[in-house]
Amino acid sequence: MAKVLVIGAGVGGATAAALLAKAGHEVTVLEAHIYPGGCAGTFYYQKYRFDAGATLAGGFHPGGPHDLVGRLLDISWKVHPVNPAWVVLLPDRSVTQYADPEQWHAEAARAFADSPQRAQIMRFLRAVARISDATWDFAARRPAWPPAHLGDLLRTAGALRPKTLITLPHLFETVGGWARRSGISDRAALTFLDAQLLISAQTTSAHASALFGAAALELPRKGVTHPEGGIGGIAEQLVEAVRRFGGQVIFRQEVTRLEVKEGKVVAAHTNKGARFECDLCIANLTPWDLARLLGDHAPAALRHETRTRAEPWGAFTLYLGITDDPPLALDAEHYQVIGSYDQPLGEGNSIFMSFSARGDLRRAPAGHRALTISTHTHLDEWWRLRETPGAKAAYDERVARYAERLLDLAERAVPGLRSRIRLQLPGTPVTFQFYTRRHRGGVGGFPFTSIFKARGPWTGLANAWLVGDSIFPGQSTAGVTMGALRVVDEVLRAYPVAARRTFSTAAR
Repeated sequence: MAKVLVIGAGVGGATAAALLAKAGHEVTVLEAHIYPGGCAGTFYYQKYRFDAGATLAGGFHPGGPHDLVGRLLDISWKVHPVNPAWVVLLPDRSVTQYADPEQWHAEAARAFADSPQRAQIMRFLRAVARISDATWDFAARRPAWPPAHLGDLLRTAGALRPKTLITLPHLFETVGGWARRSGISDRAALTFLDAQLLISAQTTSAHASALFGAAALELPRKGVTHPEGGIGGIAEQLVEAVRRFGGQVIFRQEVTRLEVKEGKVVAAHTNKGARFECDLCIANLTPWDLARLLGDHAPAALRHETRTRAEPWGAFTLYLGITDDPPLALDAEHYQVIGSYDQPLGEGNSIFMSFSARGDLRRAPAGHRALTISTHTHLDEWWRLRETPGAKAAYDERVARYAERLLDLAERAVPGLRSRIRLQLPGTPVTFQFYTRRHRGGVGGFPFTSIFKARGPWTGLANAWLVGDSIFPGQSTAGVTMGALRVVDEVLRAYPVAARRTFSTAAR
């Protein structure tokens, strides 16, 4: 039995902690905040509970990562299917993301009926579905990707099946290249693809890996859900599992320094003056934040990465408490709205809206609903204004300007929304950094441009691994869960426990 220290009770950290606790290790999770979930947490403010970042979760379908973890940990997930997943409002049309494949393809045929390339678009979407199925099938067998050594390569090879072969022509391709090779240049169709990929792969079709992009584009067909009481419910159930299997989760314990001896993490020091010893460490952190905690002990490769790797996106978010009396007439509880075809996505030209369910009194008072609206934004300007002496007025003006942009687009989905607002709380990357402790408030992990550029969980330290959205496959609660499963496999190989409590996380 090893002493396992997990830094951060996000979905990735809590998943790894619960699985290792069940396997028989002595597990301690240190969480800086008062609730779990991190970027996929739900916070309380003035009678409303808001999803801090993520608002929808996939991966609960049979054989999906959450389904597998639920069976391993005896968790009955408190989640409800969302169908339609969301409605996309392009500048000149709407496209509804239905869960049923045939209903979805009928909707796509309607939405792009005026396009001279309608037939090519439909063939492309059906090809995307086939590649997505093959990709999910491969992922369900848990390849050790990206590989760190020969053993990982052999495990990856063992996950291959004849069905996987149809993905080979797309290994080095982007979604945009694939679409154009399929004869698609239609502006509305390409903008639709870009908008979906930005929220799921953190980049647009010109750069998104075709294989990962296909899986991301088909996520509504695999099924998206919303947990009871908010997205934070996933991490809350995982914390319950950690404790049920004998581990401990300690809140308000922010790790401020990692103690390293002979190339291994041996202890964590916290803001409360506590010291927690460990045999191994799992960090639900970004590479920048891990390097900060390691200080002079950060391996050279990790320091190089933090100097050279491009930063992820940030988000500007509005958390709104709105009246639902008279009841809102909504086509869905989630909307994606794009303002103009002629401007880049993000920065207020594209937003994602998520309403709490009507009557969910854990999220809002009776007759009210919680609404989260967000847009992708670059980090630099927010931090430049925040850190420049005398620039507070400019920072505040930018907050107000972005809030108006988001509300302007939101009114397209819900006319008269402004008149229903009873609480308005903005959040910038600066805000996000303060509450999540993430480097400069970045969100969503790294853009997924190629499976050959994916980041693995290694840290350069013999007994430490990363989990979370920085490692393959990255974004979404499903992605971080798959990454955590891979790390648990590696830990159990390196630190075996008594046979009576061991188990395999391989798909069953």
